[in-house]
Amino acid sequence: MKLPQSVRLPRSLKLPRSPLSGRALTAGAVAVATLMAGGSAAGAASAERPAAVADAPDIPVANVKAHLTQLQSIATANGGNRAHGRPGYQASLDYVRAELDAAGFTTSLQEFTASGRTGYNLIADWPGGDADQVVMSGAHLDSVTSGPGINDNGSGSSAVLETALAVARSGYQPTKHLRFAWWGAEELGLVGSSHYVDSLGSADREKISGYLNFDMIGSPNPGYFVYDDDPTIEKTFKDYFAGLGITTEIETEGDGRSDHAPFKNAGVPVGGLFSGADYRKTSAQAAEWGGTVGEPFDPCYHSTCDTTANVDDTALDRNSDAIAYAVWELSQ
Repeated sequence: MKLPQSVRLPRSLKLPRSPLSGRALTAGAVAVATLMAGGSAAGAASAERPAAVADAPDIPVANVKAHLTQLQSIATANGGNRAHGRPGYQASLDYVRAELDAAGFTTSLQEFTASGRTGYNLIADWPGGDADQVVMSGAHLDSVTSGPGINDNGSGSSAVLETALAVARSGYQPTKHLRFAWWGAEELGLVGSSHYVDSLGSADREKISGYLNFDMIGSPNPGYFVYDDDPTIEKTFKDYFAGLGITTEIETEGDGRSDHAPFKNAGVPVGGLFSGADYRKTSAQAAEWGGTVGEPFDPCYHSTCDTTANVDDTALDRNSDAIAYAVWELSQ
């Protein structure tokens, strides 16, 4: 996540909750849905899952962590980072694209130049659905040069990847068209996502019914933050967490400083999730979410220690499931 260190915005706590919408499932139906999505009945029984989740699969956190392990290995083999224009970014891109191609997605690369180096966005379309109504989910794939970028933003990239693979495993055929994206050069100032939005004509921008952004969702001292941009997308995420009995807050630490910003500025409805960067957890937040008062949400933010050891499994699991829930709910 690209965050100017000098910018600090106040938080506001939103406690009211809208009642859950959607369809209720029995525990047995949840187990069946999970099995069809590649999970296990035992996982369905033990996972924290709102009753309103009718169709969305449970995203196995072990699968998301396996992608993080791959990204860590790539960084380790390429100078300790996966930064724009460097071998670690190219290897990360190749890994994600190979997974998507094998699953049946139509993938394409969009090339751009930033800071004298060539960069790429990866776009993956799931065949089918109304091309005039596109639900798009994305995350930046690049790290800073100072570390492997596993929470920032291997976490978002891996959860979006596993959600896309869950679409393929389930053979999901939504009413709307699904598109997934992995952005380059976010850490240089949202370069890749800005290039993508600028490359779209007004008609193509209008076809995107919603863009969902996921930048840092596994912070080790996590918070549960929801973007308060498009009301429908915001409510979708808040309903999910309300079903888990988890209080969320409005996302302010990185507001407008991740890859949703170019979409929002172009008039596209946006939303997303965030688990916190270098703001420090308050006593009220620790009372709601656990964790350590007075410590950053991510003490390894933009540092060499942002490794696979720098991820909270519970936050990663909950947020990954919330991504799938939103993709299913908003595309039907």
